[in-house]
Amino acid sequence: MNVYVHNRKQLLEKMEVESVLLLNSGKAPHKTTDQFYHYTPNRNFFFLTGIEEENVILMIVKGKKQFYTFLFIEETTEYTRKWYGEKITKEEASRISGIDVSKIYYLNKFEPMFRSLMTYARGLAIEHPRSLYLDMYRVRPTLEPVSYYEFKSILNVYKELQLKNINEHLSYLRMFKSDDEVKSLQHAINITNSGLNRIMDSLKNRNNEFEVEADFLHEITLQGSNGFSFNPILASGENATVLHYEDNNSPLKEGQLLLCDIGALHKNYGSDITRTYPINGTFTKRQKQLYEIVLEVNKQSINFVKPGITWKDLNTFAKDLLIKRCKEINLIKEEHEIDTYYYHSIGHFLGLDVHDVGQYDKELCEGMVLTIEPGLYIKEEGIGIRIEDDILVTKNGAKNLSEGIIKEIKDIEEYMS
Repeated sequence: MNVYVHNRKQLLEKMEVESVLLLNSGKAPHKTTDQFYHYTPNRNFFFLTGIEEENVILMIVKGKKQFYTFLFIEETTEYTRKWYGEKITKEEASRISGIDVSKIYYLNKFEPMFRSLMTYARGLAIEHPRSLYLDMYRVRPTLEPVSYYEFKSILNVYKELQLKNINEHLSYLRMFKSDDEVKSLQHAINITNSGLNRIMDSLKNRNNEFEVEADFLHEITLQGSNGFSFNPILASGENATVLHYEDNNSPLKEGQLLLCDIGALHKNYGSDITRTYPINGTFTKRQKQLYEIVLEVNKQSINFVKPGITWKDLNTFAKDLLIKRCKEINLIKEEHEIDTYYYHSIGHFLGLDVHDVGQYDKELCEGMVLTIEPGLYIKEEGIGIRIEDDILVTKNGAKNLSEGIIKEIKDIEEYMS
């Protein structure tokens, strides 16, 4: 079965009868004057169709006995052909998505078809829908979902439809990765490995963080990546104590560490790997001491991952071990003091989004992919260390998808020498 047909079938089982789902592939936001940001497909839309084209609408109608799936695409005009090239054809959209070509229309048919659906679906042997599912994700709690704007005309006219959020169901389904999804993630991780090796190869000859970012981007592009899976963090010295430092423009200094939190994209699936390297190729005694603590917590936490545990269990395990080791070196005396040097959770789900959707109150199950990323951040010493791996939950425990990316002190120093 086409993977996207399978995904839609799973979602359909969770939708109420007499309902309709509308999803838009999205559009690149405006940047300035006649420029737009790079287009990225709505991840929920991609999960259900595999299509990476702007301004495409998916409509799924579920009745008591039957369901229909429609796709509405942009038609290529002479103008768009000359200026932007061909749009996706009905046949291409059908081949990718698994939606029958007879159920694929141009966008100008969308509103007339929806109107027909709401007037008891003339020509469709299906009940009048009573509820409307939309992607109601909010960037911030105070902002309206983008779907309110995308389907404004529908919401304004058909007020009798009960509005429902499809995210609850999609966030659940997307937690469980298929074999193909794991392969895409593994490919992205392998590309990231090449990029990190390039960083270690060149680091001693670089003078600024932005040069390291350029090395990584160059290498992953050569390896066929679609680009960064998120804004890269290349933080030297004290910069590494800021969790989401993205300036990447400070001078590299002898004796400092460089924290590289970075990832590559493959088929819209992104890796998320963190490694911390000595800029001159050799760790100091103090850096080794702290690095070994973070490395131990990283490895022990990976070993702790198995079906049936919760995120709370995992966070507690990692934090308790970090507290114990930090007390042993007198970095802290009381447990609560760890919050000064470690101020994030142990990880997150990974997939089509780097901080992937998911339900964090659920127990970990086979097929989930998550990150394990303990750290220590000592601002007064100008040291920030984080070690992050990408982990697949299997029935037997954890499989480290990034185990090929070196992280032992001796391996890093050997490679950089």
